[in-house]
Amino acid sequence: MSAPESAPKLDPATAPLAGRTPTRVAVIDDEQDMRASISQWLSLSGFQPETFGSAEEALAVLGADFPGIVVSDIRMPGMDGMALLKRLMGMDAGLPVILITGHGDVPMAVEAMRLGAYDFLEKPFDPERMADLARGALKARGLALENRALRHELSDGSTIMRRLVGQSPEMVRLREDILDYGQADGHVLIDGETGTGKTLVAHALHAVGPRAGRKFVAVSCAGIEDEALAAKLFGPVEAGGLPLVEEARGGTLCLEDIESLSAALQGRLLTFINDQPAPPATRIVAICNDHKPGRTLEDVLRPDLYYRLAAMKLTLPPLRTRGEDILALFKSYASDYAEEYGCPAPDLSAQDAAYLLQAPWPGNIRQLVSIAEQSVLQSRRGTGSVVSLVMAENEASGSALTTEGKPLKDYVEAFERTLIDNTMRRHKGSIVAVMEELCLPRRTLNEKMAKYGLSRGDYV
Repeated sequence: MSAPESAPKLDPATAPLAGRTPTRVAVIDDEQDMRASISQWLSLSGFQPETFGSAEEALAVLGADFPGIVVSDIRMPGMDGMALLKRLMGMDAGLPVILITGHGDVPMAVEAMRLGAYDFLEKPFDPERMADLARGALKARGLALENRALRHELSDGSTIMRRLVGQSPEMVRLREDILDYGQADGHVLIDGETGTGKTLVAHALHAVGPRAGRKFVAVSCAGIEDEALAAKLFGPVEAGGLPLVEEARGGTLCLEDIESLSAALQGRLLTFINDQPAPPATRIVAICNDHKPGRTLEDVLRPDLYYRLAAMKLTLPPLRTRGEDILALFKSYASDYAEEYGCPAPDLSAQDAAYLLQAPWPGNIRQLVSIAEQSVLQSRRGTGSVVSLVMAENEASGSALTTEGKPLKDYVEAFERTLIDNTMRRHKGSIVAVMEELCLPRRTLNEKMAKYGLSRGDYV
C-alpha cells in the first residue's frame, strides 16, 4: 500500500480560486491488488491517487475541505463503505464519494446515492468510466470549494469587486455592468472563454445586490445524469432535503455549465422561470463554460430559454485583449506566490512584459496564474525566465503570439512602465539615480510615474 501524499502547499479551500483544479483521489479498498490497479489507472489518467487499506485509515487523513474526491469499495472489514459514507457526509456533505460495488450490492449502492454518494461503479467496471466519473466529481468538488471560499470571503460586495482587477476599458465596463445588474432582479447569462472568471462574476452579481444576505447556491449541470440532476434541481429530494430551486429561494441559483442541460431539462427550467412571480423568488445566474467552435449560445440553448436568460448578458473579455491588465495580474499573482513560498517575487523585464502581452492565453487567467507560480519557483531556484515559460506554453498549446486588441502604444507603454518600475526597485526609490540612469529630466519622470501609477513610496 502506498503512503498518502502530503497536502498541497496552498490552503485547499483557496486553491481553486488560484486557478487550480483538484486532482487528488482517495482510493479506499482492503484488497491490495485492487488498490494498486485503480491507483495505476488514475495516475495514467492524470489524477493524484492516495491509497488506503481501510476506512479507518482514510478517516485519519480526510476531513472537511479535502481538495479531492473519494473512491471506496463498499464491502470492507471493520467500517464498510456505507458507514464511511455517512461519516464523510457528516464532516463535509459536499465531498463527492464514488462507491465500488459487486453485482449483489447494487440496491445498497442506490441507497448510498440517496444518502449523498456522488455515484457508484459495479464490478467489473470499465476504467474509462471510472476516469470519466472522477473528472466530473473533481470538477464538482472544485466548484464547491471555490464557492465555499468565496462565501467565506463575502462579508460585503466591495471585497469581491476588488478581485476583479484591471483598468482596461473592458474591465471598467464589466464592473459597471455588475453593479447595475446586481441591483436588478432579472436572470443573467454569463458567457466567455474558459478561465476568464465567470464564477467570480456570478458571486459578484449576488454580493453587490439586495440578495447579498440570502443564499447563493451553485451547481454544475455537467457530468450528472438527467434523472439525478432533475431531482437535484426540482425535486423530489430524498432524505427530506429541498430541491435547489427552493433552497435558493430569496437568493441566487447559479447554474454552471448551462449548455450541458438536456432539451427536457431546459424545458423544465423555462417552465420554472415562467411560473415565478415578478420579481422572481429565485434569481437564476446561468454560466456557459463551453460551446463548440462555430456555435453560439443561441445554438446551444433553446431560443425561448436563451431569451429569458439573456435579457441581461455578460460576456467576459479574453485575457489576450486586456492590455496592461495582463502585467498587473501577473505581478499580483507572482507577489502572492512569492509570499506563499517565502522568496522574493521575480523581476519582470521589458522583454518578459512584451511576451506576456503577446501570449495568446487560451487558458486565460487560470493559465496566467500557472505561469506566475512557475516563474516564482524558477526564480527561487535561480533558473529559467518568464519568456521561456511563455514560449513553452505556446509550443505545448500550438498557439502563436498575438497582437489581438493591442495597438503599438500598448507595447511602448508597457515597456516604458516596466523599465521605470525595475529601475526604481534597483535604486530603492532614489529619484536622482533613476533620472541619471534613464537620462530623464525630473519633470518628465514625475509625469510618467503619475501616468503609470508608480509611487516613490513603494520602493523606499
